[in-house]
Formats: sequence, structure tokens, C-alpha cells
Amino acid sequence: MKKAQLLHFAVTVLAIATGSILCSFLRSPVHAAALGAAVQAGGAQDEGAASYAEHCAICHGDHREGNLPAFPPLTGIEHQMSEAQIADIIQKGKDRMPGFPEIKDPELAMLLHFVSTPDASQRAAAGSGGNAEVEAGAAIFKQNCSFCHGRDAQGGETGPDLTQSKLVLADKTGDAIAAVVREGRPAKKMPPFKFSDTELHGLIAFIRDRVALAEAHPGGRRGVDVADLQTGNAEAGKAYFNGAGGCARCHSPTGDLSGIASRLEGLKLEEQMLYPWEAKRSVTVTEASGKKVTGTLIYEDEFSVALREADGTHRSWFKNRVRYKIDAPVEAHVELFPKYTDDDIHNLMAYLQTLR
Repeated sequence: MKKAQLLHFAVTVLAIATGSILCSFLRSPVHAAALGAAVQAGGAQDEGAASYAEHCAICHGDHREGNLPAFPPLTGIEHQMSEAQIADIIQKGKDRMPGFPEIKDPELAMLLHFVSTPDASQRAAAGSGGNAEVEAGAAIFKQNCSFCHGRDAQGGETGPDLTQSKLVLADKTGDAIAAVVREGRPAKKMPPFKFSDTELHGLIAFIRDRVALAEAHPGGRRGVDVADLQTGNAEAGKAYFNGAGGCARCHSPTGDLSGIASRLEGLKLEEQMLYPWEAKRSVTVTEASGKKVTGTLIYEDEFSVALREADGTHRSWFKNRVRYKIDAPVEAHVELFPKYTDDDIHNLMAYLQTLR
């Protein structure tokens, strides 16, 4: 991959990571009222739907379909979480999503009922050759898996290409796939899913259908194999790490980077190297009274700044009423973008892949 391609990829990730700015700006009373009016105008009387339209639709879509790749679909969320877990996220927030502690019963109960009730309109056939089981599996995959693995199972922003998965290709009975779906892979941030046997059989049928389609059209690989990123010189990469790149000022091959090549590989490792978007930014807000509040930065836009305290409490302030200081180590990576040469990137990748 050339420098321009790599930097475009990193900038895309950066845009996704800051998507909450748009969400925060649009979550205004005027917009929420317009959405609520639209729901009522369409004849929807369900108060849970009205609450969803006011608080959630701007990020997760009017029909819970999500806004990929930044915001996941909520259709099928009942397979992933209990109502208590969903309620906790609604009130406390999670990652780029702000909390809504003001939503309380009975509105909370109605909102929970709305988001956790399957929508029959989302079960429409996805068009996979007329096979009813595959079509049912396609609908389930779209609702629950496409956010990570792509709509065609050939890989997405965070999930691998299932049509090239060693586990999928070796599993002749479906038992291995079923075990991964039901148990999840916490180390890789895949949650467990609660599907019935019928739903699981459909999901496996769809994945196998995608595998067969990929095998029938060779040469159409969309992803990047690990071997594609093993072209650099590891010794030159080590010299860059300790010298011109300045990496050793913050990182240690025997400390925070120890074993990183065993945890991440291929494009995942390169993404982390170029722009570690999961790196936490901290912020200290000083209120007018002089009280200081420190926590993990959740979002910052033109008007407001928000953080999450150690106990999970979500706090936000108007910028013109406080002073604040952000500590963002990731900015050192961003500053390297215009300085990298193609050799720097390939060599540094080669060195990081030796840290097992």
C-alpha cells in the first residue's frame, strides 16, 4: 500500500472517530421535535417510537437501521443485550454515545420496549437466490453482523472477511460457527448473541452462501492479507522506531507493545500504528467555582465538551462557561502523517510484526 492510500485510510478512521460531533450538533430540541412530528404524522402512536425519534434516530436511523460505519443498527439488539443492559447504556452512554439520564420510567420502559421488539419490516428477504433459509439468515446478518463484517460478509470497518475465515472454511457441520456466535470473542470485542436454533441455522446458511459466491468469482478479493503488509525491513523499522520516528519516547517493545503482533495483525496492526483511534484522551474541566473534574473525553464540538468519570458518570459543559485541557497522546501519530515516507511505513510495520 502506498503512503497516500494509508493516509486516506487513517483519515477515514479519524472521521469516524469524531462522528459524534455531528450527532451532538444535530441532537437539538428543534430537530427532535421535527422527528417526533414526523412520527405522529405517519400515524405512529407508540410513545416508545416517539422517544426513539427524539433521542436516537439522528444517529441510529429512523428505522433503527444504523448509519454505517459510524453508528450501529439497533435492529436485533435484543439478541445481544438484556433490557437492563440497554437501559444502562441509554442512561450512562457508551463510547461516542452520550448518556440520557433524564429519560426515566415510564418513558424509559416504552423506549426499551420499542428498541428491543423485532421489526417485521426488517425481516424482508435480502435476495440470495430464493432460498428461504439463506434469505432469513441474510436479514439476521444484516441486522446483527454487517456493522463489523460488512453487508456481504467480506469484511467491514472492524470485522474480518468471513468468506476467507479459516474457522468458517474448515467448519463442515456449523458447530464451530455456532459456538463463536453464541459465546462471542471478548478478546476481539465480538459480543455473544442469543439466537434460536432456527435463526442460527439461517445465519450459517447465509455465511456459507457468501463463501460459495466468493469462490465462484475468484480474483475479486477486497481485503488486505497479512502477507501484503510484510514487505519492509525490520531492522530499518527498529532504527526508525528508536530514532527519527520518535516512537520510543512514548512506547516500549517490552512494555505496552510487548506481544502486539500476537494481538493484532495485518491491517488491524497498521491501523493501530497510523492512528490508534481507541487511545483514550483525557480532559480536565475547571468550573467557574474552581472545582476540577477529570475523566475520559467523550466528545468535543464547537459548543460543548463532555467526559466520563471513573465511576461511569457522564458530564458535559458549555465551553464558554468553563476552562478545560485535553491530553491527547494520539496527536503525536497524526503529526507523523506528512512526515512518513513509504519506506518508513513499510519498515515500521515489519518491525512491529516481530514483537510477539
